[in-house]
Amino acid sequence: MATPLIHQTDLFRPHNDPDDHFDLAVVYALALQGKIDLRGIVIDRPPPKFDGDPDVAAIAQLNHITGLTVPAVVGSSQPMKSPNDTQPSASPSDKAAVRFVLDTLRQSRQRVAITAVGSCRDIALAGKTDPALFARKCAGIYINAGTGSPDPRLAATLEYNVTLDPAAYRALFELPCPIYWLPCFEDYEGEWRVKRHGTYWRFRQEEVLPALSPRMQNFFLYMFERLRETDWLRYLYRQPDASLIHRYSQQERNMWSVANFLHVAGVTVTVDGEVVPLKAAGGSAVYTFQPVRISCNENAVTTWQPDPRSTNRYMFMVRNVERYQEAMTKALRTLLTTLP
Repeated sequence: MATPLIHQTDLFRPHNDPDDHFDLAVVYALALQGKIDLRGIVIDRPPPKFDGDPDVAAIAQLNHITGLTVPAVVGSSQPMKSPNDTQPSASPSDKAAVRFVLDTLRQSRQRVAITAVGSCRDIALAGKTDPALFARKCAGIYINAGTGSPDPRLAATLEYNVTLDPAAYRALFELPCPIYWLPCFEDYEGEWRVKRHGTYWRFRQEEVLPALSPRMQNFFLYMFERLRETDWLRYLYRQPDASLIHRYSQQERNMWSVANFLHVAGVTVTVDGEVVPLKAAGGSAVYTFQPVRISCNENAVTTWQPDPRSTNRYMFMVRNVERYQEAMTKALRTLLTTLP
């Protein structure tokens, strides 16, 4: 039976980073295949001074393309003051995402997984509001944030998602449910590149974009062009603009996710880029989740040690640094080309 999933994201229009739209498309591809049960999308409130809004149009487009009816809710505008802050005086609009998460967990017969690829705020608020519920009903929180270097000096530089709400990031590591930590980078030393203790990878969009269905090409063009018009449905049915496809195919795209969604779905990626069941991968998996002990201090700096006895704290690790990027690109193309 497919694992229920709540996906939390900083999905904005105009976009902050297009990787969030690629992430969303992967989640829908897995849901359409019946490998996850997508219960809802939590969208961050945009940071102050950011010129954009939660991209509910992207969710409407993918609901239409797939025939799914996934709800969306917008998160709190108020940062947590401490890891134990539950914002009891918050406005109804600021509490909407927390209510949605808690209601979804309470109503689900199965344990619900949560993927967090933006701010940790709303998931942390929900967890701190009812930690006992998370202990019973949360299958795991997949945190795409932080730096994974085993060197405390290098780990001290806070990654972007952590800076959005440091107290919320700390709070997640205190929750009584499984935590799967996927550091976005190993460290910030030198140029961005694949390293063992970070999820970062990149691809040239010509490896994926031309292979997609016309409606999916238009889904991405609507985002790339930073359009603010409300014709999100009619835009899907246009003939894709070949000049725009060519232009955007030349761009490189930074990515930090996909492994989290696949793990929820019970599959992984081999060194050859094949998407296979976890149990069938064996030593061919290009990445893994290792059991660890994790601590996050008052400055939101995360440290870790391997711990084979751990049963509820896991950390992402690249097993084959040389093959990881190529394998993830092939897996991404495989997933997105299933969308009609």
